[in-house]
Amino acid sequence: MRKPKRSAAQPEFFIDRNLGKLVPEGLRALGWQVHLIAHHFADDAQGTADEEWIRYGLERGWIPLCKDGKIRSRPVERQPLIDYSAPLFYLESRQLKVSEMVERLHAARPRIHRAVAKGGPAAYAVGANGQVTKRWP
Repeated sequence: MRKPKRSAAQPEFFIDRNLGKLVPEGLRALGWQVHLIAHHFADDAQGTADEEWIRYGLERGWIPLCKDGKIRSRPVERQPLIDYSAPLFYLESRQLKVSEMVERLHAARPRIHRAVAKGGPAAYAVGANGQVTKRWP
């Protein structure tokens, strides 16, 4: 499998529907380059398997960003990360307000960019105070 082209200076992210539409808007306002799953799959990707949207984004060099940390424990969903030697990032807490999600992600931006530059495969939890913790492998 070919490795997607990525710019360590300004990675692009593929946002899962579970982050809604306001989180990507907030990140864009802060200078992030993001792509919404809803713009690439019918019906807001309701019938799209995680491994499918993850692979789709990685084929374009976009880093997956979601709230589903369980992906890291499912072999079929991890496979695109292995195939593309890429990281995935997810919010450690699933019970956050939109503003808190944006704040956490933005506070972690330097660490996220460093992890993207390292490559993968890997799954990282984004926590409070800009913390980014590798959770897989």
